[in-house]
Amino acid sequence: MLTAKDIMTQDVITVKPDTPVDELAVILSEKKISGAPVVDDDGKVIAVVTESDLIDRAKKVHIPSMISLLDSVIFLESEKKMEQEIKKMTGSTVKDICSNTLISVSEETMLDEVATIMAEKKVHTLPVVSGDILVGVIGKTDIIRTLIRGS
Repeated sequence: MLTAKDIMTQDVITVKPDTPVDELAVILSEKKISGAPVVDDDGKVIAVVTESDLIDRAKKVHIPSMISLLDSVIFLESEKKMEQEIKKMTGSTVKDICSNTLISVSEETMLDEVATIMAEKKVHTLPVVSGDILVGVIGKTDIIRTLIRGS
């Protein structure tokens, strides 16, 4: 059975947390990739930033539903979610717009588990790490290429 190491791209394009959003857009467009791992100065993966994060900057703000009861306002949705949306929409660097939740796999993760993680977590760019250090990345196209070769 194939593992992450067998299908990952080893020549990974990465960005830093302080990379300007405009520069990120150019990198994703020119390199024809849908996302990039965000790494610190030691090469440790701290996040992933994607085209979706860039697109989120252009959407409308969703005002949480609320009700008024006895001079009080009760939010029916998370105020924190709205704050995060506004932060993304006004962000100027990668750290402002990327997801705070890092989902990654090790080199030994089996292909079926990689595919399951990508499908269930709706992840399109999956860093492959050894410890905390980036060793590769798996994208949707890597999975599709592997399926084609296996046919």
